[in-house]
Amino acid sequence: MSIEIKDSYVLVAGFAQLPKGTPVFELQKTIGCILIVDTENDVVIHSTFTFLQPLTNHFIGALLQGKSLQKIDEIITEIENRFIVPPQKAVIQAMIAANKSYQEKIFDQKENACK
Repeated sequence: MSIEIKDSYVLVAGFAQLPKGTPVFELQKTIGCILIVDTENDVVIHSTFTFLQPLTNHFIGALLQGKSLQKIDEIITEIENRFIVPPQKAVIQAMIAANKSYQEKIFDQKENACK
């Protein structure tokens, strides 16, 4: 896959522990959410998760593509309604962690630009 990287794009990641007792926990313990976000509009350009199965990764990535991180509650609701798998809460937590990192970085950049 090839993505044109614009100056306004950033890559951000968040991680969460997978639920104990699930087969995926035995394999990888944590899940990562990696996002490419356009800082001009806070929209997810591309995303990937550290799942082992490409279909799972593709599905959740497609749910996030084009969504605004300013509407994180809507993203979480969509994941809750459409991603019905045991590590659902871990996916949400990883997404929240990635969004938090993004928001902190953008806040810092805006604060520094005002100085």
